[in-house]
Amino acid sequence: MNVLTALAGFPNAAPLAGLDRAWTWSLGPVLHFAGVVTADGDRLLQTNQRGRHDEDLARAVLAFARRHEETLIGGGRPIEAVRGFSAAGYAFDAVAATAPAVHGHHRAQNPGLTTVTYIVFPAFATEVSGRESLEEAQARYQKMLSPAEIGREVVPFLKMSFDNPRTGGGSTNPGRALAYPRMLRQEIPQLEGTSGGFVEWENGTGEVWRVAWDGEWVLSGAEGERRGMSLDEILQFGDETLRA
Repeated sequence: MNVLTALAGFPNAAPLAGLDRAWTWSLGPVLHFAGVVTADGDRLLQTNQRGRHDEDLARAVLAFARRHEETLIGGGRPIEAVRGFSAAGYAFDAVAATAPAVHGHHRAQNPGLTTVTYIVFPAFATEVSGRESLEEAQARYQKMLSPAEIGREVVPFLKMSFDNPRTGGGSTNPGRALAYPRMLRQEIPQLEGTSGGFVEWENGTGEVWRVAWDGEWVLSGAEGERRGMSLDEILQFGDETLRA
């Protein structure tokens, strides 16, 4: 597989100015792509943009990914991120990379290229834990993060489980599962006045907390148990843990 030859053969392909061995290409007015060859010449770092297009951002993402390619793709993780990225006009503070088994791009028309392609995208450091299983990485990339949308909002990494005897709501999976932050804010207030229920969550750094109702809010974690907090304080605390 000659990666550079494959790049040059894409529709509307053109060299990406300002970055060596890098190309841009597009499919109509909506889908825009850019890619750069890795240092060994054998793999492709590709970034995708859907709708709103910013070539400067694509160039910055690829340049950052190339500088950190060993960390991003050398560890064999399905998804990885490196902090320290910045681009004018954007709040992104990291670049993330997904392995071929996660994204599946080029599978229909050039499956040989799929196996050497890593999709990189501007991200927020709180979105990737580095501990994701293959299935969790696929869910994050394909359903939760919208990585091709450069105007997207942050979706912090969150895994949670819960049980509420009063509402009958609760987790059906064993252990904690991926969830959107809005679920945490939705389920915690439902515990008030209900004994025997709980909400447990894990953030991107692996810290775990549990909240329950025992005549008052009870928050427990690695540092022990806290009581006497208001609902607003509990919710604020939950938000803060996801920004860690």
